[in-house]
Amino acid sequence: MADVIDYKVHGDDMQIVEIELDPGEGVRAEAGAMMFIEDGIQMETAASGGLMGGLKRMVTGESFFITSFLHQGQGKGHVAFGAPYPGKIIVLDLGTLGGTFLCQKDAFLCAAQGVEIEVAFTKKLGAGLFGGEGFILQKLQGEGLAFIHAGGTIIERNLAPGQSLRVDTGCIVAFAPSVDYDVQMMSGFKNALFGGEGLFLATLKGPGKVYLQGLPLSRLADRIVSASGGTDSGEERGGLVGRFLGGN
Repeated sequence: MADVIDYKVHGDDMQIVEIELDPGEGVRAEAGAMMFIEDGIQMETAASGGLMGGLKRMVTGESFFITSFLHQGQGKGHVAFGAPYPGKIIVLDLGTLGGTFLCQKDAFLCAAQGVEIEVAFTKKLGAGLFGGEGFILQKLQGEGLAFIHAGGTIIERNLAPGQSLRVDTGCIVAFAPSVDYDVQMMSGFKNALFGGEGLFLATLKGPGKVYLQGLPLSRLADRIVSASGGTDSGEERGGLVGRFLGGN
């Protein structure tokens, strides 16, 4: 059973989430996401689920370790976590979402103590081979609150049974496990070759809730590299993007 926590989201384009903990309550977060903690809150970093759990997390793009923050003092305690790049924080109440939700790798920010972060795979080979963001997803499981982050403006859609939505593969943030996820080739030769949207689109078919993002990190990184003059070296590109996102 996950802890029942209170929270407040601050900011607009570079958001942080501030968690309020009662004595004995805790929150788990991606290593390196913490902004501040108050007295009485103890921090412990470990490989969640042991060695195999840590390795699985690395596969999803997260760090090997996960950090737990447990309030062992008196009264209310607060801890805050910052988003890694411009965008929005999405609050998922897993208790009202059926206990499970799927999200893109590296989307997880933090969650109430008791929420599990596991690896999930898309069911279809085509989605795995051509899904753009990869066929490895994160599965958030439990009854408490979880917080994920996505780039740019966020759109929430509730798909009716049989209703489908074709989406750029990088723009998918999270979706209910009841949503069928597949990848299909772009129709029309000129669309595929000159449309600038890639050869494949993801198809999401309801029923279920879907979250979409307007600015995937990969698209932001491509624009930064393009504006820099199109350096050829992968090492140089990585260094440029890292310096921009890291503020150095």
